[in-house]
Amino acid sequence: MAVAFANLNAASGLQKLNEYLLARSYITGYQASKDDIAVYGSLNAPPSSEYVNAARWYNHIDALLRLSGISEEGKGVKIESSATVLEDMPATPAVVDKATADEDDDDDVDLFGEETEEEKKAAEERAAAVKASAKKKESGKSSVLLDVKPWDDETDMKKLEEAVRSVQMDGLLWGASKLAPVGYGIKKMQIMMTIVDDLVSVDNLIEDYLCAEPANEYIQSCDIVAFNKICE
Repeated sequence: MAVAFANLNAASGLQKLNEYLLARSYITGYQASKDDIAVYGSLNAPPSSEYVNAARWYNHIDALLRLSGISEEGKGVKIESSATVLEDMPATPAVVDKATADEDDDDDVDLFGEETEEEKKAAEERAAAVKASAKKKESGKSSVLLDVKPWDDETDMKKLEEAVRSVQMDGLLWGASKLAPVGYGIKKMQIMMTIVDDLVSVDNLIEDYLCAEPANEYIQSCDIVAFNKICE
């Protein structure tokens, strides 16, 4: 069922969006979709810190767009305004380095007689390098939802979140977070993150950073709730 928002660039519209995102990380579903892009594109400027939930969501979607990591179709969202919605940009076609290819072809041609062993070996090494380069692909990305649980109901959840976000490494981007009740007055934190698969191991992140000193002063355990590959 489509979600409708009106006057997103007015205080009333921003307040409605802020209330809607109080218990949600995304406009629809559990991962970023084109519904988020539609609402994002309808905003003339980032929401002020007064609208804490809307500002958190906006910053997260802005970061995901910079990583080109949104591909879900979404469930449909209606924007009742005249703001421009972002459109999918066509991918830039790959450019073939013709000069390099011609150079390789010329190097393999023997104009003055039979190739020497050194020339044959050099040609084979060049061919192997070109083949390896053609097979090389950009590392994929994944969207991960974590449950981070405190030790008890007296744990400072603000400091717990600070401890989580203090973990920084190449290929790791922290996203939106929210608190969810567990029971007996205890709350857990759910937090999104985007990782580059070849650079970040979630298991190592949990064991070596989040559940190790100094973060384990606040964090009792971490669990993976959702792990989704991001299609480029």
